[in-house]
Amino acid sequence: MACILFKWLLLPFVWFSLGAKTSHPIFVSVTEIEHNARDKTLEVSCKIFTDDFEKALRKAYKTHVDLQDDKIKPTMNKLVNDYVQKHVKINVDGKLVALKYLGFEKIEEGIYSYFEADNINTVKKVIVSNNILFEYSRQQISLVHVIVGGNRQSTKLNNPESIASIEF
Repeated sequence: MACILFKWLLLPFVWFSLGAKTSHPIFVSVTEIEHNARDKTLEVSCKIFTDDFEKALRKAYKTHVDLQDDKIKPTMNKLVNDYVQKHVKINVDGKLVALKYLGFEKIEEGIYSYFEADNINTVKKVIVSNNILFEYSRQQISLVHVIVGGNRQSTKLNNPESIASIEF
């Protein structure tokens, strides 16, 4: 009887101990780039795990970071915009596009930041430089999805590889 009781008490201890050491087993961000032909825009979203993103922002900007606190959202908007703009560059048909920051929101465990580029008439070739959180974790992976005319092409960037070229 004591043996069975010991096993039941030991199991939660081991489970919580292992869980405390690793917040999640994967380090991934997802960047989606979609050409809106009607509006002649490029719509960009970046999805990043909240806990990793907050830690990276704290380290990079040496300041208090809480992406869930609405009272400091204007300050957090500046940090999110600056960080993503430094780590994601998009070149369309040989020209670097200027991304306009639209904002961010928290959905489940992730932060979704939104950007837009104007005056993008057509898209034949997209070169993406993306090293989001590469300085935070050597295991970081960036998934990049590009959608043009309803056609979707995706690629995976394993740290330190940070450049993807996609043609339509």
